[in-house]
Amino acid sequence: MKRYDVIAIGELNVDLIMTGLKNMPVPGREIIAEKGSLVLGSSTAICASGLARLGLKTAFMGKVGRDDFGRTVLEALQNNGIDTSMVITDGNIRTGITVSLSTPNDRALATYLGSIESLDRDDINLEAVSSSRHIHIGSYFLQHRLRPYIPELFSWARNNGITTSLDAGWDESENWDYGISDALKYTDIFLPNETEALNIAGKDNVNAAIEVLSEYTGIVAVKCGSKGAVGKWNGRVIAQEPFDLKPVDTTGAGDSFNAGFIYGFLKGYDLRKCMTYGNACGSISVTRIGGASSCATLEEVKRLAGE
Repeated sequence: MKRYDVIAIGELNVDLIMTGLKNMPVPGREIIAEKGSLVLGSSTAICASGLARLGLKTAFMGKVGRDDFGRTVLEALQNNGIDTSMVITDGNIRTGITVSLSTPNDRALATYLGSIESLDRDDINLEAVSSSRHIHIGSYFLQHRLRPYIPELFSWARNNGITTSLDAGWDESENWDYGISDALKYTDIFLPNETEALNIAGKDNVNAAIEVLSEYTGIVAVKCGSKGAVGKWNGRVIAQEPFDLKPVDTTGAGDSFNAGFIYGFLKGYDLRKCMTYGNACGSISVTRIGGASSCATLEEVKRLAGE
């Protein structure tokens, strides 16, 4: 028996979320949001929160600044049931922040990296990692210092019987490489959204992109927003629509999908059921404001999935 089901490794930051916007702001004009919230951010942390909410033993390995935002992050992780004993507090850095501007159907983000890009290979304790069944890393392209180490880390994990999952995140440089194919060779589950998948694969449709990406990694699940998701595993391709729930805030929906999918994978479910759990978690998430605070419970997921 391992101490943890999942150790999430990666970026930590807060999100300032402005919701209820009728449209995105334009230069020189002001628009009014219905609500503003300061909450736990980070793709990796939102996924970790979703996994803990589903009942998996989850820990986080990352870094924050010794500041108010850092304290907000740690408190939120702990409140979400995540072990933070492996999170480093560093007085020489500032905790990152993302400003999320959200309409009912889309969002725009602006990020100050700070602690997001500060984590590197020297901060990764392999002895601690070995206490987990699974490693999840999100925001591949944002994690400038950790990124070159991910192929080696995931290779080590595979050799030690630990499964892995990776989410890409947006690449501001639009290079869409930085060695991600090397990381995917040792990745069990790759979880990009549609835009990321198309750019990384160099294709103009999801099915073609999945064919390219599945040459590198065992399972590919592409999140397509309001169109649902498409996944491939052992040669089987499944396209699945999301559940029909009214969206309020799309922040963290993809990360919640990740949590549902990974939960299904660790429970030994087939592709169809992993996709169902992913879509259920993502669909429930958009009915609430915030990312980590909007994660679904296992009971809610099962109810929505008709179990």
